[in-house]
Amino acid sequence: MFTGREELILLDELDLDTGEARDTIVRFIQEEFGKAGFSRAVLGLSGGIDSALACYLAVEALGPENVRALLMPYGSGNPGGEADAWLVIGKLRIPWVKIDITPMVDPLVRLYPEMNARRKGNIMARARMIVLYDQSEEFRGLVVGTSNKTEILLGYFTLWADSAAAIKPLGDLYKCQVRQLARIVGVPERIVRKAPSADLWEGQTDEGELGFSYDVADQVLYLFLEEEKSEEEIVEQGFPQGLVRHVLQRMRATAFKRGPIPTPRLR
Repeated sequence: MFTGREELILLDELDLDTGEARDTIVRFIQEEFGKAGFSRAVLGLSGGIDSALACYLAVEALGPENVRALLMPYGSGNPGGEADAWLVIGKLRIPWVKIDITPMVDPLVRLYPEMNARRKGNIMARARMIVLYDQSEEFRGLVVGTSNKTEILLGYFTLWADSAAAIKPLGDLYKCQVRQLARIVGVPERIVRKAPSADLWEGQTDEGELGFSYDVADQVLYLFLEEEKSEEEIVEQGFPQGLVRHVLQRMRATAFKRGPIPTPRLR
């Protein structure tokens, strides 16, 4: 994993106008729900910062009684993550449902004893989305996605799982901006500060799997996409060439996950 001086470069351009961002996202949620004819939302609450922030903003937009949190542990789960999810539920006083996905996942996993952790993690993620969409029907609410811009650009999501949602209110926030906004809206500091994890297997962390920190990825992606800097120009700003190449290669290699499904034109 890349660590060291490259993480000390912090771009002022990534400082968020948190008041404006908060108002914009809350208004976006209200407008999109209004256009769709819905007033209720469901979302998966993992105890991580992204789902916590999405939940806080949805509650601000729709009211606490109209946001249902889903806790969907697998096996013994992640007690720390679940404790943080309960903390958010308690602070926001929102309705919740807890559904253990173990009986959904294990029959398929048992068919393939050699299955690796990534494959199993994808099954878990898709099982959770089955639960979310079923609950959206039962609660008569839209599914609120919790992915941020950095995850989307890096393809760090499971297709037809955490990529599936009616709206993605955090989709234009880099990970560092998620932390900035989370502090402003009142997400508990222990959630803001903990290592990001998709909670797919024991000891899994996002940054450990990616091979670089989100702070690094945010800056490289910002410079490349929004400042339109070349790889060489980003390196000239002080980022190691191997790091820049690693981040950009990951973005390019996962482009197929972000576009529409290819369909032939017949006429």
